[in-house]
Amino acid sequence: MKLSEINIRDPFILTYNEKYYMYGSRVGVQTGFDVYESHNLVNWSNPKSVFEITDDFWATTDAWAPEVHYYNNKFYMFASFKSENTCRGTQILVCDTPDGVFTPITEKPITPHDWECLDGTFYVDKNGNPHIVFCHEWVQIENGTVCEIQLSPDLTHAATEPRVLWSAKDYRDVKMVIGRIAKGFVTDGPFLYRNKLGQLLAIWSSFNESGYTALVSKSDNDDIDGNWSVCDEPLSAVDGGHGMIFKALDNKEYFIMHKPNKATLERPVITELKEENGKIFI
Repeated sequence: MKLSEINIRDPFILTYNEKYYMYGSRVGVQTGFDVYESHNLVNWSNPKSVFEITDDFWATTDAWAPEVHYYNNKFYMFASFKSENTCRGTQILVCDTPDGVFTPITEKPITPHDWECLDGTFYVDKNGNPHIVFCHEWVQIENGTVCEIQLSPDLTHAATEPRVLWSAKDYRDVKMVIGRIAKGFVTDGPFLYRNKLGQLLAIWSSFNESGYTALVSKSDNDDIDGNWSVCDEPLSAVDGGHGMIFKALDNKEYFIMHKPNKATLERPVITELKEENGKIFI
């Protein structure tokens, strides 16, 4: 398959063992996740299921935004789920391989159970402590936020209370979204990235006058516990977002996002990442 033939949102690429593994949110019935494999970022395998919601799992729908991170010799998936009587939350799952069947490491999501949360990502700080960075959703609090929680070394429980890093309104040009059940200011899709100067950045998405857009935030102490500010200039403002950065087999870095942000038309789009004086752009 070519990227133009793959219909997913929230694409995420893991580079491992001379191969690329791409995950994302299915378009249509969202009750599981697939992996697509490639050796060259051009030709991709057909989708292979790596997780399906079963009757004994707490969630029933909205399987969104899977990310897979290699940590302590295992592959950990961070993904969002929801049920009719449970808040949306990020569940952590595990597998011995990047293309096997992932299983939950706990019975419930790792994010606060009375918060509507989504798009959890993984970060290990300079002291080796694991963290989840996630969004407290705008449908519950109107002004969506990006938060972090330090996790136990085995990722099974929170070691700290949630801390807000920034909110949607910290972006100068943010535009309110009016949805079916709520209106507010969106934060979604955070991803942590360290630039060539060693500065800690975060990619995330919201809306401005151009539509769905990919944005950048920056920590003032180059780690997760710093004070965060939102850069005025978007990384991308082309009706695409929920992106991440990965290093390819040629050691170049690339940005992948879904584009356009229109139901059933979403495709993964890969662009080479550039950097000048610590500023990243595509």
